[in-house]
Amino acid sequence: MHAMTLRRLIEQALVVLLIAFLCLSLIYPIILTIRGGFAADPGGDGGWTLVHVLRVFRDPSTLEGLTNAFGIAVGTTVLSALIAVPLALLAARHRFPLKGAFSALILVPLILPPFVGAIGFRAIVGREGMLNTLLGTEWDVMGEAKALGVIIVQALHLYPILYLNATAALANLDPAMNEAAENLGAGPLRRFTRITLPLIRPGLFAGGTIVFIWAFTELGTPLMFDYDRVTAVQIFYGLSEVEGSARPYALTFVMLAASLAAYAAGKLAFGRRGYAMSTRATRAGSEAQLKGVKGLGAMLLFLVVTILAVAPHIGVILMSVSNVGQWYQSALPKSLTMAHFGVALGSDVAFRSIANSLFYSLMAVSLNVTIGVTVGYLIARTKAVGRSVLDTLCMLPLAVPGLVMAFGFVAVSLAWPFRGTLNLGVAELGAPLDGIVSVVGVNPNPIPLLVLAYAVRRLPYIVRSVVAGLEQTSGEMEEAALNLGATRMRAIRSVVLPLILANIIAGALLVFAFSMLEVSDSLLLAQKQDDWPITRAIYAFSNRQGDGPYIASAMGVWGMALLTVTLVGASALLGKKMGAIFRV
Repeated sequence: MHAMTLRRLIEQALVVLLIAFLCLSLIYPIILTIRGGFAADPGGDGGWTLVHVLRVFRDPSTLEGLTNAFGIAVGTTVLSALIAVPLALLAARHRFPLKGAFSALILVPLILPPFVGAIGFRAIVGREGMLNTLLGTEWDVMGEAKALGVIIVQALHLYPILYLNATAALANLDPAMNEAAENLGAGPLRRFTRITLPLIRPGLFAGGTIVFIWAFTELGTPLMFDYDRVTAVQIFYGLSEVEGSARPYALTFVMLAASLAAYAAGKLAFGRRGYAMSTRATRAGSEAQLKGVKGLGAMLLFLVVTILAVAPHIGVILMSVSNVGQWYQSALPKSLTMAHFGVALGSDVAFRSIANSLFYSLMAVSLNVTIGVTVGYLIARTKAVGRSVLDTLCMLPLAVPGLVMAFGFVAVSLAWPFRGTLNLGVAELGAPLDGIVSVVGVNPNPIPLLVLAYAVRRLPYIVRSVVAGLEQTSGEMEEAALNLGATRMRAIRSVVLPLILANIIAGALLVFAFSMLEVSDSLLLAQKQDDWPITRAIYAFSNRQGDGPYIASAMGVWGMALLTVTLVGASALLGKKMGAIFRV
């Protein structure tokens, strides 16, 4: 009895400590951002005011930025759904030639951040690019069609998230309901709108929410398209005035509030009236074999989407092997070279950025595995009070815009214990970390904040992976080890961890891959060239005249190869559970 009481006390203490850690690393930065938006002065000591937030809506430029960001988010979500849902319906209900291969290729768009793919996309559809050369047109994606270009690139990158959620939801439907409706004379369209769509709506909402928030707050893609009339880019450019102006704080707060309002509105509109099957599915849904013209049509649909999705990646590869100025008013580069790959690895800036990203990402993985395994075990295997709060906090980074979190860490670096003083009533305590950790200033050191930001942003991946593994693993083996005299720690180390090792590795791979090519944290937190991660270096090279875009493309190819290996590995280890990683 005493041992059981001690174990529960330890579990409860761990829950409290982890909640405190997440409050400091996740909630506190958000609070500081909100405070900065409402403070009468940047220091936050002169009272509160609504002036800064109201000014965002009165200023035509910032209001235009919000409107454009919302339009891009809606367009990206709708286009992603139009691509993903038909593919999911085909994959869930039919068999056709090469279905397995095409299902694997669906993940291809996730292997490169859209802001890198934008380099290849504009080379293909730019005024002097491949498409206009072949068609004899003059569509200018870098001119009047910038917003449309951003929507297309982001949708081609994000539609797999909706696809994964839709296929998972369709797999849980009872086929008897569709069969009953068919026997009553309902046609395919009526069965889809009245039965299938309402039942898979939670899955579509889960994926659509991530796509919408991701697109609404995306920084990298508009930057690469030189489209500065969106809120995310305005916040990025406003970072230089963060120490003396409340405008960046107010913009960031409005972005956060708009994201949460959109989520809440969607929840009320699409989640108020729930649809559920009255019983569990009596059997798995059978897959109809598509043969002949129908099978060819299904293959063709997947093939066309795959080609469109990989087009930006192909453009990046072609740009990386093209001689400078040799892919201009031509369908393909006129002459090829591998020299850019040498520069991408050999130059001091490029090599240091790759080394920095490896270090930051590995540190984030180490931190996340330690925290994620502990959190997953507490959620799945204990009854400690506060588990639901801990679970919610761990999933919150999926719903909070990455740009808001990145800006929050900038705000943290300007507050105590990094800057200023702490008023204790009878005395003031100076900042013990002043000059040690900072983002802005003459000699910044953002490394601890970068590692923490990477880890917090990707914590949901490792937690979901671990929880999925524990839910699939019976707790009886752990109890048997305890009954044979093993301590709780030994039972976890010798029984539980080996059983969920594949899930831990899969989650760690996702954390590593997405940390290596993280955009928002890298662009906002790494201001000094010596601290640049690979994505910050890619952005710098893309703006350099001459061979800059070609070197940036070569670095993007290295990143694409890395993500290909890690995502394929994670998909193989998680299987159909992969979709659960991208749900709120």
